[in-house]
Amino acid sequence: MPLRRSLAEPCPRTSISFVPQSPTPGKGERSDVVIAGGGIVGLAVAWRAREHGMSVTLVEGDKLGRAASHVAAGMLAPVAEVEFGPAARRSLALGLRAAAAWPAFVTELSAAAGSRVSLRTSGTLLLARDDDEARELGRQLELRRSLQLRVNRLLPSEAREREPALAPTLRAALECPEDHSVDPREVLAALRRACERAGVAIREHTPAEGLEVDRAGGRVTGVRLAGGELLEADRVVIAAGAWSRRLTAPLVGDGIPVRPVKGQIMRLRDPAGPGLLTRAVRYEGGYVLPRGDGRYVLGATVEERGFELAPTAGGLYELLREARELVPGITELELEEVSVGLRPGTPDNAPLIGHGPVEGLLLATGHHRNGILLAPLTAELIVGLLDREARAEDHDTLLQACAPARFSTAPEGAAGDQAGTLAEAPR
Repeated sequence: MPLRRSLAEPCPRTSISFVPQSPTPGKGERSDVVIAGGGIVGLAVAWRAREHGMSVTLVEGDKLGRAASHVAAGMLAPVAEVEFGPAARRSLALGLRAAAAWPAFVTELSAAAGSRVSLRTSGTLLLARDDDEARELGRQLELRRSLQLRVNRLLPSEAREREPALAPTLRAALECPEDHSVDPREVLAALRRACERAGVAIREHTPAEGLEVDRAGGRVTGVRLAGGELLEADRVVIAAGAWSRRLTAPLVGDGIPVRPVKGQIMRLRDPAGPGLLTRAVRYEGGYVLPRGDGRYVLGATVEERGFELAPTAGGLYELLREARELVPGITELELEEVSVGLRPGTPDNAPLIGHGPVEGLLLATGHHRNGILLAPLTAELIVGLLDREARAEDHDTLLQACAPARFSTAPEGAAGDQAGTLAEAPR
């Protein structure tokens, strides 16, 4: 089965070049914005930037949308995924704002692409299998109530009334009715069509080799491609997911603090059609997400294995074992696909959205498990930085929650919201 990767395989070296004083061969077109990375975030930024009148070139080392975005399940679940701690609360603010933006985003994208994009609004159930998990679910309930999030405690019998396929041994459940989902592959296809219709210059199978920097002015002036061609631009946006670090390495030590986090995921199909589950169910160790057409997504492992893209028998076994304890019928489904994706993680697993370490460089990466959820908001925030007239009143507050400068070893400077050297924070 095909494995997914983005841009290019990690290069043994990444070089930075400087703009010379005289024209050189190998120059390509000039754009207002060049975006490195063609996943859901890069595509959303490209579409929105073009909508605001900017000329945009999007470069992707593989086929558009074939890396983590293609593998992702597509849950829009900030309430189900909230965690303890200040970093998690910052991420929650971003997630809630992003979730609220999705209905309008789907409507606008469907019109721009000329095809319908579906938003499933059936909610999520959080499940406990035993007394220990039930006690933890109680703590999770109190956390959500303290944050004034909408969540309902259900008796096991009530949960099984909603989802009869749940095991009779279920001990406790919470309902998050405002968590939704999309099919990322449907969204990616629509974003591509919207970008093409809007006039975004798309360069697939075109690896970005490094950033071009003006030595005298100290700003990014373009992206150098693997074949030597230079794409000049007023601004460059790094949206390369787990591969973002290598593009910035010459600028910032060994690169911005983004690492690959491996996730194995399965896609299953019920030949009898839909009906096993109508809601997403989440539990310690995984989730099952129904598509509504008899297909289900079962995921996902979280592994610190570098750029390893091979599925493993152990990882897949654990996914099935955990799911079977709560949804016994899962093992009767047909296996359609096994995929591996590399999520872009940061030290606190919140994204890097904002100004980069040099003028003219913007970062839109590090979304970890929430790239699908945060894509519309990321595009909105980046376009607001590219065009001040597009900024909303809450953008400054939201940008503080995901500012790359939180990992900076130098004071904030004049490059907008962030400057200085980004460093790996302790984990």
